[in-house]
Amino acid sequence: MQRLYDFLRRHPAWVDGFWAAVLFGISVIGGASLEASRGTDLPALVVPVMLLLSLVVALRRRMPERMLVLAVAVGAAQLVLDVATLPADFALLVIVYTVAAVGARWASRFALTAGLCAAPLAQLRWPNEETSAAGNIAVMIFQTVPFALAWVLGDSIRTRRAYFAQLEERAARLEKEREAQAKVAVAAERARIARELHDVVAHNVSVMVVQADGAAYVLDAAPDQAKKALETISSTGRQALAEMRRLLGVLRTGEHQEAGEYVPQPDVQQIEDLVEQCRGSGLPVDFRIEGTPRPLPSGVELTAYRIVQEALTNTRKHGGPNAGASVRLVYFDDGLGLLVEDDGKGAPHELYEEGGFDGQGHGLIGMRERVGMVGGTLDAGPRPGGGFRISVLLPLKPAH
Repeated sequence: MQRLYDFLRRHPAWVDGFWAAVLFGISVIGGASLEASRGTDLPALVVPVMLLLSLVVALRRRMPERMLVLAVAVGAAQLVLDVATLPADFALLVIVYTVAAVGARWASRFALTAGLCAAPLAQLRWPNEETSAAGNIAVMIFQTVPFALAWVLGDSIRTRRAYFAQLEERAARLEKEREAQAKVAVAAERARIARELHDVVAHNVSVMVVQADGAAYVLDAAPDQAKKALETISSTGRQALAEMRRLLGVLRTGEHQEAGEYVPQPDVQQIEDLVEQCRGSGLPVDFRIEGTPRPLPSGVELTAYRIVQEALTNTRKHGGPNAGASVRLVYFDDGLGLLVEDDGKGAPHELYEEGGFDGQGHGLIGMRERVGMVGGTLDAGPRPGGGFRISVLLPLKPAH
């Protein structure tokens, strides 16, 4: 039974054709019986009228507007040619409902008008002589009601379909928005992890490289210094591994939450430790704090730390062997200022003018992304007297 129902839903034209044949058969049998009772034959015009009205039912879904026009034309021909109402005239009710449900708006209004006029015109054309005028009016009203109900039912079906279509469209739009938001969130998370990995790897590996070069240089002449450099390499490597383990834990939320492997994010207070680490690796750094230190939002804390870390890493990379750096941390009333300068030979211009177009300037790109996420501003470029300067202003909000 379900297969038959699904088949009929997939082939509605066959259903309409079946009911058109049934309507034509009923009309022929009913008309023949009526004429036989009168002792006459079917008029020659009756059969074409039946066929055309049955055709209206058969094609009502494929071309509702055209079938409405055909039904009105056949009804008008019945009035003119004096072909009395037939069972096939039920097709008028069907087409009024169909046009109200799926037809164009103009056709729906036209169907309502034609349906309301059909019964009065038929009653005026073929009045019942044995019934009083009031009785004929009552019959006319009674015959008009089905046309009005057919149109109301069809129009309600149209409204319901439009409502469900709107719901489906809204659901599809929301689904696309959710997918877009998910993609944006994934891209943002990837960018964040990439920034963190770059900051951790670039800083710690650069420290390890500097210390390894120094250890190799003094290995024979000063074994104690070489041993100290190797210890620094070891501790820096462990720190880098711990940071990378924390970042990789983001990708395994279930595992690292159970294992308790969270590591606190670096903050402004740890900048001093970072500076000491750079000094220990052979980079002279002058560090000063101006203003009154106070609690900061965690996003600003992490941004400030990573910017200083990346700036000092760039100094080691591009400043040359005798470069020195200075770090200024300034607390304003409504912002936190960072000024990192060095007196080295500076970075290649494509790293700050083109945002790392050659694939090597990811550090400055990450800085700009971090500063933009907290609504700050960043200015990076060469100093007038030589070296490189990074100036950052981060807006402050009350820490909760």
